[in-house]
Amino acid sequence: MAILWMNLFIVFVASYTSRYLSSNMAINPPFIKPNKFLMFICSISLVTVSGLRNNIGDTYFYMHSYRIQNFSINSIDFKGDFGFNILQGILQSFSGDPQILIFTTALITNILIILVLYKYSRMIDLSLYVYITSGMYTVSMNGIRQYLAAAILFCATKFLLTGQFKKYLLVILFASTIHNSALVFIPIYFIVRREAWTKVTFLILALAVLIVLGFNEFSNFLFSTIKDTHYGQYSEFSEGGASVLRVIVNAVPVIIAFLGREKLKYMWPKSDYIVNLSVINLVFLIVSTQNWIFARFTIYFSLYNLILISWIVLLFKYNNRRFVYFSIIVCYLVFFYYEQVISLNIMYDSDFLKW
Repeated sequence: MAILWMNLFIVFVASYTSRYLSSNMAINPPFIKPNKFLMFICSISLVTVSGLRNNIGDTYFYMHSYRIQNFSINSIDFKGDFGFNILQGILQSFSGDPQILIFTTALITNILIILVLYKYSRMIDLSLYVYITSGMYTVSMNGIRQYLAAAILFCATKFLLTGQFKKYLLVILFASTIHNSALVFIPIYFIVRREAWTKVTFLILALAVLIVLGFNEFSNFLFSTIKDTHYGQYSEFSEGGASVLRVIVNAVPVIIAFLGREKLKYMWPKSDYIVNLSVINLVFLIVSTQNWIFARFTIYFSLYNLILISWIVLLFKYNNRRFVYFSIIVCYLVFFYYEQVISLNIMYDSDFLKW
């Protein structure tokens, strides 16, 4: 765990400094362009720690599969999630050491996320800090395949904001070869590209509450629908629901965005799309309190919370912003310690990084 604490310290200090050495971009709204060298330092730390691990979540199983299976192009069945197998086949042509798979996926995932935050985050330090302390960074070491697909979709944020559906669709189809669930973003594209906080927004939130209240009927219907697919195994999932605390943590930025919706829209008109994605993230988290498997969808949507939370500080009066900023820092630090140390007891292991 000491390595993870050190990574948090390096990333936060470097990104915080990068913002103070930044320059305003000559466009409207007032985005910030962080110092590139210091952002490079952040990237090195995030990729190195994640890429050189040999445990956490399903890392061991991916490494074991890489060792015993042959992923040559001739042996790949071009159906379903074949893109990830192609990646493994390419990597096996260079090395049979599974560490190359872990490092490559960590490199691609984290670099894509950083590139998007570099462009759209108002406070890059806050976004990266929350990326780590909210547990997203740790989850990226667990759901490797799905987080890789999520990072690819996240990289297409520009197409979502500018309404370039054909280009966005191509990215979705590509990401779906890594993880089929990425296809959910085809209808999501049309749902989120609308003004935030309309009747549709509250209808979606109300639907989430109704699903929770009638979860048994909903789950029976859902799992009977997917029972003949390779996702049918999720009907046997019985690890309980996501914590209410996690729902609260993800709800706070959305609530603040609602209270300051007029100011946020004035600062960044296209923020509505980011808000809508964060609302959908909250919806899946609410439903996941009944069955944790639904929280897997938040792997896609929670990344947009990183953009949103970097703007909400500016919604407060100037004299209060410093207090709000450091309140976020302290609260997420407490959450990080509670979840990663007390609740999950995360232990980091590596053949290369020792403390």
